[in-house]
Amino acid sequence: MVDFSGKIVLITGAGKGTGRSVAEAFAAQGATVAVNDVSPVNLDETMAHILASGGQVRAYVEDIAKKMPIQTLLNSVLDDFGRIDILINCAEVEPQKTVLEMDDWDWQRTLDVNLSGPFLLTQSVGRIMKEKGDGVIVHVGERAKGPENRAAYFASKAGLAALSALAAYELSEFGIRVYHFQPEKTGDTAKYILELCG
Repeated sequence: MVDFSGKIVLITGAGKGTGRSVAEAFAAQGATVAVNDVSPVNLDETMAHILASGGQVRAYVEDIAKKMPIQTLLNSVLDDFGRIDILINCAEVEPQKTVLEMDDWDWQRTLDVNLSGPFLLTQSVGRIMKEKGDGVIVHVGERAKGPENRAAYFASKAGLAALSALAAYELSEFGIRVYHFQPEKTGDTAKYILELCG
């Protein structure tokens, strides 16, 4: 396993699920993890798990669906640590409604969290990483098993895959690696993400 000692890793959606497991995995390998979520309660649990294992972590409660909270988040992380070496986008929402049932708020919220947030983070963090000439950005793709009642979710994740591919091409000249990670139905997602970032 790769040693991430000295690395600053920002993880969105770290309050539960994939985001929490990824945060714990990076902390276990020596990274300092900046964990973000919209829910302070969930972040408290993530923090407790990491601290209990001797890891280094700091929490940031912001909604990454909008530009201003994202700038607040990034400014806070930079004030605390001076840089961001790795960005892992795990934040997502998944309304389970049919096309005919879904209202425009659910549709727009899904696009904001699952696609616009990663775009804005990639843009802003990419500019930070460009200054130092390296960095890694990972976008976590869809993990739902079936498309039924998930039109907004799968539409947003398809856009995220395209964004990742284009960002990987454009940012490679600055030493920045961008990946779109498709969680496997079985296997250790956190382990695979760490391997990508190594």
